[in-house]
Amino acid sequence: MQRRRAPTFENLVADWQRTARSAAETLSSTDGRWAIVSTSITAVIAGSIAWLAAGTIPPSHGYSAAHQRSLMPYELFLRLTAQNRGSQLSYAAFGPGAPAAATPPAQIVEPANSLDNSLAAESAGDDSTEANTDVDSRTITLDRGDTLAGALTDAGVTDTDAEMAVAALAKVYSPKSVRAGQTLQLTFEPAPPAAPVASITYTPPAGTSDDSVADSEYTPDSSVQAAPATPVGRLLSVSFSPTIEHDITISRATDGGFSAQSTEKKLVAKPLHIMAKIDSSLYLAAMQAGIPAEVVVQMIHMFSYEVDFQRDIKPGDTFEVLYNYYYTPDGQPAKQGDIAYATMHLGSRTVALYRYQPTNGDPVEYFDAKGQSAKSMLMKTPVDGARISSGFGMRFHPVLGYTRMHKGIDFAVPTGTPVMAAGSGTIQIQGWLGGYGNFVLVNHGNTYSTAYGHLSRFAPGLHQGSHVRQGQVIAYSGATGLATGPHLHYEIRINGNQVNPLTVKVARGQILAGRELREYLSNRTAVDHQLAAMPLQNKVTESPSDLRAAKD
Repeated sequence: MQRRRAPTFENLVADWQRTARSAAETLSSTDGRWAIVSTSITAVIAGSIAWLAAGTIPPSHGYSAAHQRSLMPYELFLRLTAQNRGSQLSYAAFGPGAPAAATPPAQIVEPANSLDNSLAAESAGDDSTEANTDVDSRTITLDRGDTLAGALTDAGVTDTDAEMAVAALAKVYSPKSVRAGQTLQLTFEPAPPAAPVASITYTPPAGTSDDSVADSEYTPDSSVQAAPATPVGRLLSVSFSPTIEHDITISRATDGGFSAQSTEKKLVAKPLHIMAKIDSSLYLAAMQAGIPAEVVVQMIHMFSYEVDFQRDIKPGDTFEVLYNYYYTPDGQPAKQGDIAYATMHLGSRTVALYRYQPTNGDPVEYFDAKGQSAKSMLMKTPVDGARISSGFGMRFHPVLGYTRMHKGIDFAVPTGTPVMAAGSGTIQIQGWLGGYGNFVLVNHGNTYSTAYGHLSRFAPGLHQGSHVRQGQVIAYSGATGLATGPHLHYEIRINGNQVNPLTVKVARGQILAGRELREYLSNRTAVDHQLAAMPLQNKVTESPSDLRAAKD
């Protein structure tokens, strides 16, 4: 095959001349000129359409990751620096494949406390702006092992303010007395407003490579938010109530320091006159009548010198008691007072006792109608609510298996029942003593002593040589030594010899005379008049634990 010759200059000139002649012939006619113009316009339009269509084509994976990452910072920059919040933002893309119309607008969440919103709310009379000026109140509770200063700092108080507040409290109340479980109310100044923070949600254009998104450290539909901790303003005050009748407030002074104020509430006393019938025991009858447990125990101590709660009380016997219950000014029950008067009707026998404190500084005691103290040197029953399970005298020993002398009385009580000293004295023996098990011997002087056996444990802080007062808990009942079950073995000894506690005559308490007797009789008459003027109730409340009904 013969190779085609390369075109020579003469041939090119000849071709150009032929083309020029054809063009001249075409332009010489009207139809020819119109054909050229229409063809040119069509070509321009077609080229424009092709260029616009190319701009709508998604970017292909052929673009480099570096090119796609360059779009993200620019887009976010325009969004973050936008001056017209909430407008439909647009941006210019570098190069085809990421036009502005293809990207959804940024979603900007306006912070609730922004300046624009605050001004708008103020102009509209929005009440919410007033709430921002109120103090910030918080309630905290001390846990076990917490200190007051530590609890304050944990609540957001600065170390300096916490130390100054505790130092101010120490002038009116010991900070060490603030126990676990104590609730405190704190108030703070309003915290300064936080800087406005926009929340931006970004969705990349359709077809964007997952790898490029991962490289740019953004994820689809991810939220960019700032979540600062809730600020706490300056501490203004700390208030708490150690008791229902005692309020303490620590306040910030004008000079920036703190001062503490202790306030005692003036309680209102309401006298209560209750009568109840005894079906089984004094304690159970009193509790069923709604009398507080503290008052019941006080009654048992009052009559323990005159009444044998096991042999003297029969079903159908009655008792009366007069005592005060105290309420706060707003009507909340606060505490019960001491018994002013109590009486027990035991068959044909009546025992009435009145509260009185001699003017010579002696402790408060209860006296009968003639001014004779109810307190004797020794109590007949050193445990509350006890049942006599074995008396004084010959008996068959349940452990040894033969009959022998029982030189005391046994009270059947559960293990752990508090055992009280029958009289004031000194502990002479405390420890293990053969068949007695754990044993205590108290010397009361004047040749009298009392013994307590089969104890489970001794009261803490007591030892041989300790001085104890009458009614003080010295040990707890049990079943140590030669015992078949939990009980208290109780003895009264005179010159070291055991005597029957139920029949022995012991020295009585003081007898009022002279000016003290006249003063006591005057007080007794006032109590009698009060009893005559008051209604006699059979029940305090439906529930012994709810004393509010006692006001009615």
